[in-house]
Amino acid sequence: MHAPQVVVVMGVSGTGKTTVGPLLAAELGVPYAEADDFHPPANIEKMSAGIPLDDDDRRPWLDAIGAWAHHHAEGGGVVSCSALKRGYRDRLRSAAPGIVFLHLTGDRSLIAERMRERKGHFFSEKMLDSQIATLEPLQADERGVAVDVAPEPKIITERAADALRRLEHQ
Repeated sequence: MHAPQVVVVMGVSGTGKTTVGPLLAAELGVPYAEADDFHPPANIEKMSAGIPLDDDDRRPWLDAIGAWAHHHAEGGGVVSCSALKRGYRDRLRSAAPGIVFLHLTGDRSLIAERMRERKGHFFSEKMLDSQIATLEPLQADERGVAVDVAPEPKIITERAADALRRLEHQ
């Protein structure tokens, strides 16, 4: 696959966006950005308290990610972002029309187990069900691919890069 394009690594918390994102960026030879770094402190405080964000909380966060994607559209990049709803992805696309989505998917029990094993992350497992309920998978008219997160990160990354290459040639 060749840059330029920006890939948004999406999915519920615990699917490995922060692990796979940098690996994919290295594979593609483009910069990586972590979505959590775009949250204002109030959002992190809210999530740390176990309170899900609402759409008003997410707008400035999505706009900041969209601005990063727009800035990197010419040279390419990879950014993690849950992008759970179609409307959120539409907002990102409005800022950077050429972006593609890599949806990391997996079994709820596997994701919950991985979340329990994480250390030092503000997101709690109890919010997983809220995210699963909110998730609107990629639709046929959205440019992107879905990859299962059951294997190890290196294999997920290889499968993602292969799927994105195939998507590029469609």
